[in-house]
Amino acid sequence: MSDARQAIAVARDAGAEQLAAEDLHAAEAYLDSAQRKLSERAYAQARQDALQAKNRALAALAIAEAAAPENR
Repeated sequence: MSDARQAIAVARDAGAEQLAAEDLHAAEAYLDSAQRKLSERAYAQARQDALQAKNRALAALAIAEAAAPENR
C-alpha cells in the first residue's frame, strides 16, 4: 500500500487533481478499499486493490505529465 500512497502523492504533485481527476479519484477509492479490506483481514483482495490504486495513480501521473504546460 505504501507504493500506492506514494504514487498518489506524486500524481497529486504533478497536477493530476486538475488534469486527470477521474484516474486520481479512482486511485484514492481503490486505496480506501484496500485499507478497509486489510482491516477485515482480506489480504488478497487488499493487495489487488492496492495494485489497482497504484496503477490508476500512475495513469493519472502520465496524463498530468503529458498535459503539463512545460511539455507542450
